[in-house]
Amino acid sequence: MTADPTRTPAGEDQDDCEILAALIRAHRPDLSAAAKPVRVNDPVRPRRKSGPKLAAAVEALVGKARAKARQQRAELLGFVVHEDLDGYTDVHYDRIRTTPTDEFARQCPQSRTALALAAWEGEGWLLPFPDAFPHVRPRWKVPAQLLDRDTGRVKDAEEELKRGLGLPVFRESDGPAVAREALQHRLIPSPRGTNRSYADFVGDLTVWT
Repeated sequence: MTADPTRTPAGEDQDDCEILAALIRAHRPDLSAAAKPVRVNDPVRPRRKSGPKLAAAVEALVGKARAKARQQRAELLGFVVHEDLDGYTDVHYDRIRTTPTDEFARQCPQSRTALALAAWEGEGWLLPFPDAFPHVRPRWKVPAQLLDRDTGRVKDAEEELKRGLGLPVFRESDGPAVAREALQHRLIPSPRGTNRSYADFVGDLTVWT
């Protein structure tokens, strides 16, 4: 075992994992100071599964995460699983989120888990930190209609940013830089506006001990 525990995020791509790493550092500096995120490259998509298929997917993911920890000669600190909701935080959201959360709890009762089920998508979690964008590109400015609102109700936030920020055009690969600037300038954990899916993810992190 090394002294540093491993925190294992599984996400849709590397950009998502880097955004999550910045958010975790902001909300749990006590844990992240000693932890190293290690990506599990697995298209889990737990919200699309149920019953035996969900159980098998979670079992496979947990097995890969533990294998990563052994490979790193490290303690497994916890699981962070990201997936874009591709929908709003509406009346169906609780059911969609609860099903995989319960399955992770069933299979890993002694492990920390956090589900990042981002509504509408990961970029919706960046919108509450508008002051971070000019630190990445000085000419960028988040449009007024996207400020101080429920970003879980913004459809396709990435396209909104592409249209509204200005030049150069926002790219998905810019997301991690925005998250890092939000962390560096201490904009997290004080978002402008709300996003239920983001709050639920932070809630999962808060109970990690």
